[in-house]
Amino acid sequence: ARTTFPELSGFRLARVDGYRRIFAHTPSLFVQRGIADSNSLQMASLSAEQGGGGFVCTAFEVDDVGMEAFREREEEFELRMVPFTDLSTGRGGTGLLCVASTDAAYVAQWGQERFDELYTKKGLSSIWNWPAESGLRPCAAYLRHCRLAAAKLGEACEQSFLNETFLVDRRTTIREYLAEHPEVMTTLPPESLRERYGG
Repeated sequence: ARTTFPELSGFRLARVDGYRRIFAHTPSLFVQRGIADSNSLQMASLSAEQGGGGFVCTAFEVDDVGMEAFREREEEFELRMVPFTDLSTGRGGTGLLCVASTDAAYVAQWGQERFDELYTKKGLSSIWNWPAESGLRPCAAYLRHCRLAAAKLGEACEQSFLNETFLVDRRTTIREYLAEHPEVMTTLPPESLRERYGG
């Protein structure tokens, strides 16, 4: 967040209900940065989708000056205003959430030429059309980064990440996945990305 919005304020923990956090799409960025493994399908990133019990996340305020950069960074998502509850105060609010979208929506927003350049030419035939039984797995370096970042934010955030984040099958939690694949936590990104993906 601070990379795109260095002047953000009010950074805090919040809870979003009625959405599921899930590793279920493949961003071109992971291929570009050399951290996607297409052979093992370890190349998924996080989004939220409607349904499920909810999850703990972070909330913060920003001026609109960074929104174009944010839209570019989060190019594949639907950016949706959703209600949240501040964990420290119990007060409600509304914030922008990166929600699962569709390939068709991406093309409508950014054009077929951009899709072909960033996805098709890099071996990705789809961003969002990954069935539950596809075997798509989280990008290891990114999952490690998320796991470490969640732990730094405290018990509530860490436990929510482990128990309320799912694989593409919508059944397997990240806690279960990491227990089966402990090697994820020793999968380092390239040296040039150590700071960005260092938790």
